Amino acid sequence: MGGLKRLYPVFADLGGRSVRLVGGGAVAERKARMLLESHARLRVGAPALTATLQAWADEGRLTHDAGEFQDNWLDDVWLVIAATDDDAVNARVKQLADQRRILANVVDDPRHSSFQVPAVVDRSPILIAISSGGSAPVLARRLRERLESLFDHALSGLGQLAHRYRGPIREVYPDLGARRRFYDWLFDGPVLTHIRNGDPGQAERSLQGKLAEPDDAPSTTVTLIDATHVDPARLTLGGLRALYEADVIAYEDERAESLIGLARRDAARHRLSDADLRGPMALAHALVRLGETHPCIVLLKTQGAPDTVWLEQAASRLGNAGVVCRLMT
Repeated sequence: MGGLKRLYPVFADLGGRSVRLVGGGAVAERKARMLLESHARLRVGAPALTATLQAWADEGRLTHDAGEFQDNWLDDVWLVIAATDDDAVNARVKQLADQRRILANVVDDPRHSSFQVPAVVDRSPILIAISSGGSAPVLARRLRERLESLFDHALSGLGQLAHRYRGPIREVYPDLGARRRFYDWLFDGPVLTHIRNGDPGQAERSLQGKLAEPDDAPSTTVTLIDATHVDPARLTLGGLRALYEADVIAYEDERAESLIGLARRDAARHRLSDADLRGPMALAHALVRLGETHPCIVLLKTQGAPDTVWLEQAASRLGNAGVVCRLMT
C-alpha cells in the first residue's frame, strides 16, 4: 500500500474561466451545478445530457459539445473534470491534462486525479471544505454531515453582512486587536441572534449602532495557561480559544513550541528572559510592559505548575496595574 499524499488546500476563483466537464450523466450534473455556482464558463462534452444539463445548455448557462471525447476539448481550459463511466476515456483525459499542465479530477479515482473536490458545507460566502485526499471519502462525508448540523444557515447572512461592512469596520477599528475583538462581538452577539430570529434589518441596525459608538480601548488581559504537559491534545477549549484570541504569546522555553503552533499566525511571540522568570513579581512586571503594546496576552507556563501563593502574588501585581488575570489549562 502506497503512502498517503498530503494535498495542498486551496479555493479556486473560477469566475469567467473556462472549465471542461467530460460526461453528461447524473454525476456530471452534480459537478456542473457547483461549477455554475462558481461562475465558471462551463463546457460540457458528452454524447447526451441529463434533462437538467440540457435545460442549462438551452438557457446558455453552459456550452455543450456533443459526441465522444476529443483532444481539442482541453484547449484553453483551466481545469477539467472527468465524470464518465469509461475508464479509457477518463485515463485519456488525465493523460492529456498532465501533458498540458491542466489540473484534472477523475471522479472517484484519486490515483488518476491531480486535484480533489472536497465535501462542502455551504454557508456562502462561508464555505467549509473537508477532504481525506481521496483515501476515505465516506469519512469526509460523515464529517460534513456533522458540521451541517453544527453550523446553521444564519452564518450565510452573517458572512454577507460582514462582507458589506468590512470597509467601515476597518475605518472605525484600524488597530488589528481592536478590530478582532469587534468581530468577536459581531459573530457571537446580538447580530447573529437577530439573523437567527429572521430579522436581518435589526441585525444590521445593531451593527451600525456599534460602529457609531465604538468601545473604548479595552483593558489588558493575561491568560496564564498551565502547559507543563506541553501536549496540545490536553488543552481545554478555553485554552484553545485564548490562544486564538491572543495578540502575543509569552512563553518560558522551547517546549512551548507545539502549543504556540495552535495560535493565530499573526500573533506575536515573546520569549521571557531569565530575569523575567526570577519570580512572580518580576514576571508580572514583564507582562505589564508587554501589555502596553499587546492588550491580549497568553502566557504558556511550561516550567512547573504555579502554586497558590505564586498566583496570588502575580495576580495582585497585575491587578494593581489594571491588568485582568485568569488561569486556564
